[in-house]
Amino acid sequence: MNWFERLLGKKEKSGATAKQRLQMVLIHDRADVSPGLLEQIKDDIIEVIAKRLEINPDTVVVNLDNTTKESRLVAEIPLLQNGRRRAAVQ
Repeated sequence: MNWFERLLGKKEKSGATAKQRLQMVLIHDRADVSPGLLEQIKDDIIEVIAKRLEINPDTVVVNLDNTTKESRLVAEIPLLQNGRRRAAVQ
C-alpha cells in the first residue's frame, strides 16, 4: 500500500498484513537477517535501479529464499512500460 492510498484512507486487509509480517519473521528465523536489515536492502536496491529504469517502488518485492545448501536474496522488480529513464535536461 503506498502513501497516497493511506492518505485517502484506504486500508490494507488485515490478512495480507499478517501474511507479510509472518513472512518477515520466517525470513529472520531462517537466515538470521533482521526484518529491518532486509527493508534497508530493499530500499537500497530500489534507489539503485530507479536511477536507470522506471519502476514503481511499491511493487518491488525482496525475499530471502533458503534451502539446505544455500540462501538467495531474490528481488522482483516489475518495470514500467517505458522502461529506461530519459536523460535529465540541464
